[in-house]
Amino acid sequence: MSENKTYAELEKIASQVRRDIVRMVHGAGNGHPGGALGCADLLVMLYFKTMKHDNKFNKDAIGEDVFLLSNGHISAVLYSVLARSGYFSVGELASHRKLNSRLQGHPTPHEHLEGIRMASGSLGQGLSVGAGVASAKRLNNDDSFVYVLMGDGEQQEGQIWEAAMYAPHNQLDNLIAIVDLNGQQIDGPTDKICSLIDLSAKYKSFGWNVIECDGHDMVQLDNALSQAKSGKGSGKPTAIMMITQMGKGVDYMMGSHKWHGVAPNDEQLAKALVQLEETLGDY
Repeated sequence: MSENKTYAELEKIASQVRRDIVRMVHGAGNGHPGGALGCADLLVMLYFKTMKHDNKFNKDAIGEDVFLLSNGHISAVLYSVLARSGYFSVGELASHRKLNSRLQGHPTPHEHLEGIRMASGSLGQGLSVGAGVASAKRLNNDDSFVYVLMGDGEQQEGQIWEAAMYAPHNQLDNLIAIVDLNGQQIDGPTDKICSLIDLSAKYKSFGWNVIECDGHDMVQLDNALSQAKSGKGSGKPTAIMMITQMGKGVDYMMGSHKWHGVAPNDEQLAKALVQLEETLGDY
């Protein structure tokens, strides 16, 4: 159900998604707003324009593109986009991180939550799962794509690099990995915690096609994803290095690791909502 949305329409949806995120985290009193806000533009582009998907949610994803959230702590953005895409009621967003809710802090499929195909939260696993799904699609002669979103701090996990070797060796050109390069992780800037140095060069040396883009520019996101899909037939998976700002859209959150996992209070929520346009109606 990819839609022919204009870039202006996608930007308006992204603004609503950002409103959802800050309200969900505030309502729960905990959560991870920073990275979720930074990835709103990407997920809106994927679900409302790029991906071939069905909100009736076929568990086997036959003939459908698959999205996997490896950095599962930013679940609020995925829940908002899934709800706004019709996978489940927008009203259910109010239950985020509440007792007995399906919308827990880290996504899990065991609650039969539509749109969730893997449990995530233990960082470093998503690319391996994505490689497995991409391999299965190849074996089934299914020409759809697998998208995996990872954090930049997550690139410090060793399992990432096992999968990064496996995918080119097995010519998984239906696998598209996206790294959220916001330069921040829970304890501070990535350069100070454990520098990634030249991440693009690393992926290229492992045999990947690499594309760099601004993660807040809908035109660049669209072009990067289109270019990644055009790599089908090259025998190489593609890695998109997506430069973002943690907390994008909320001025006092932007660029600070301090908003990795802190909920806004009542006053901070009010300030955030003034900056974010309501375009689809709040839940």
